[in-house]
Amino acid sequence: MSVEPAVALDEIEAARVRIAEAVRPTPQVVSSALSDLAGAPVHLKLDHLQATGSFKLRGASNAVLQLDEAARARGVVGVSTGNHGRALAHAARRVGARCVICMSALAPANKAEGVRAEGAEARIIGESQDEAQEEVDRLVAKEGLVMIPPFDHRDVIAGQGTLGLEMLEAAPDARVALIQLSGGGLISGVAAALKALKPGIRVIGVSMARGAAMQASLEAGRPVAVEELATLADSLGGGIGLENRLTFPMVRDLVDEVVLLSEAEIAAGVRHCYWLERQIVEGAGAVGVAALLAGRVALEGPALVLLSGANIDMKIHHRIISGENVDIAAEGR
Repeated sequence: MSVEPAVALDEIEAARVRIAEAVRPTPQVVSSALSDLAGAPVHLKLDHLQATGSFKLRGASNAVLQLDEAARARGVVGVSTGNHGRALAHAARRVGARCVICMSALAPANKAEGVRAEGAEARIIGESQDEAQEEVDRLVAKEGLVMIPPFDHRDVIAGQGTLGLEMLEAAPDARVALIQLSGGGLISGVAAALKALKPGIRVIGVSMARGAAMQASLEAGRPVAVEELATLADSLGGGIGLENRLTFPMVRDLVDEVVLLSEAEIAAGVRHCYWLERQIVEGAGAVGVAALLAGRVALEGPALVLLSGANIDMKIHHRIISGENVDIAAEGR
């Protein structure tokens, strides 16, 4: 495993300028309900309101906008649990490039439909992201498409890091940030920005207990393979890649703590976001809120909490907000 230098603040600041026309700055609001519960101001960053329904548009846009004309002519390809795919499809369409997204059968149908709605081809391959990645590798080798991965890529990480700049500008007194943890592209970029500007801030990664690959890798001291399991936080599923070059060392060095949540706790987060914050948020998007609700994080000052995605199957959402603790795995999804 060859490790690259960590993504730096200047790369993130350059990404912010580059994607300004493609990505909208999203609102940040103080949640009175969560602030009362936690005993400190809780700032919610509403990045689920991006054009494609998730923060992923930041990294995908930054990567696509740096492709030369020859690369754009060949087209782009990526593996995705859904949100990166939709974002990459949107970014590719803006520059007139072909886009193919490879997804496993665990990806929700509505997310594959979202990819197709952006004009890209969605290919459903195998039962895991690793199996879908095999099709990506074939398209790169046989058709010359340019791979833009969902997390372990400098331009993607820098693009996601622009969130950290926006969040801290809106709440400069923040003491802690609760950020989604999966392959690590988001939290690596955000943590790099936050800690460069405010070294004392704590960054807590939040994920699901069911198949948390980055946490298993941190415990092992190296990237390891973990079985990909069905979860309400489907956007956080998948491995980190055994040849991970960037996000594993960045998460190891920059993230202070990891919190893993049960499916019932994630459902409670989705439910709270709807009924008390008036926001429709997918399972992965609600894990920061869920961690506070479950009492898994004690605040000693103002907190930043990211709502990262809105692309939930609305039938599932209806069941959750009606009080049901949905178990995706038990239903064979």
